Amino acid sequence: MPRPKSSFDRVRPFEFRTPDEVLDPETMYSVYEIARLLQGLDPEAELDVETEDVLLDWAIPWMVANADALCFAEPASDDEPGHYGVR
Repeated sequence: MPRPKSSFDRVRPFEFRTPDEVLDPETMYSVYEIARLLQGLDPEAELDVETEDVLLDWAIPWMVANADALCFAEPASDDEPGHYGVR
């Protein structure tokens, strides 16, 4: 249900960081690891499935919006994810 802005203690600007601000330029990451990094978590942090799904809901559009700044490496096998990094 909508709420008045005044009902919140603090309202912050809605800002996304750039790939250069989130990813090490010498490292390639899975989408799962990028999702964690976008939230300030360790890329290897253990998460429950529901939390990981929510993080992916944020990470995938961020990756699409920043596609020009990212590169992709094919997965080593069909059952592994691809890896992404800064171009």
